[in-house]
Amino acid sequence: MISNTRIKRQSAIRLFAQEYSESNLTEQGVGEYDPSFVITKLGIKVNRALFCGVIDRLEKREGDNGPSFNGQIRDPTGINRFNVASFQPELQAEMEELFARFESGDRFLMAIVGKSRWFEGDEGGIFTSFRVEEFTVINQELYMNWLIDTSDATLRRLNFYEQSLELELNKETLISSGFPKDLVDGTLLARQHYSNVDTENYRLGILKALSSASGRSMENNQNLTIQDGGNNVEIIEVDENVTPENIILNTIQNLDTGSGVEYDKLVEACTLSGVSRESAEDCIEDLRDVKGDIIEPRFGFFRLLK
Repeated sequence: MISNTRIKRQSAIRLFAQEYSESNLTEQGVGEYDPSFVITKLGIKVNRALFCGVIDRLEKREGDNGPSFNGQIRDPTGINRFNVASFQPELQAEMEELFARFESGDRFLMAIVGKSRWFEGDEGGIFTSFRVEEFTVINQELYMNWLIDTSDATLRRLNFYEQSLELELNKETLISSGFPKDLVDGTLLARQHYSNVDTENYRLGILKALSSASGRSMENNQNLTIQDGGNNVEIIEVDENVTPENIILNTIQNLDTGSGVEYDKLVEACTLSGVSRESAEDCIEDLRDVKGDIIEPRFGFFRLLK
């Protein structure tokens, strides 16, 4: 007789590519319906995740059972790899449309809900990715909201991880100290497995994400801070008036070492901040040909007109 009891569906964790891609601790489910997890250095057990970013790569492969797609999307901290398998016909038609757009040179923002996956390399290394469950193309506003929400979630994990360093490493102590239930088991496993966790690197990733959400470069954003008050994490309000003009001018100002900044780097800076590729390209032309704020001293490289 088949039991009517099923494992509760796992919540979709919000996390940046940096935290997920650096993980090499896994937990395989035993039963047919038992979930499997990738456990990050900050102690969250990831079975499903919601992640966003600009499309960075998308490949189609033909197989005996039909096509499959492999790709990656980039957020301000790194890349997440994803896969749509041939046995997922419900996703194939929409993925075909996105593949055609990507092949034509279009770049766009995506939100993906995926199940955690990994494989072990020949030398024992763990390589993480996601099996897509749902996906959609999103606009700049939704992307900025995800950046802020994910910064908040990452900072929460970071604060509790640092708190655990001062505590006796057992379940009872963590619970009595106020640890949230979703972080207790993962923190214990992470602390036992990972060593030399660079927490400042994760704080830098949060700052990069907030900089992208505000449309400001890191170099021009020295006053951007993240704050917390005990268990009540607060991320300071960011300016949501992101414009491709500001992004392009700031990028040139901060990256130009004398020979100019490549066209593709300017477009990438815009797309990572939620601006469409088309808007970025139009703005570059406008700044060069109409407003005269930038010049193109050699093909494909741009400098500020001083």
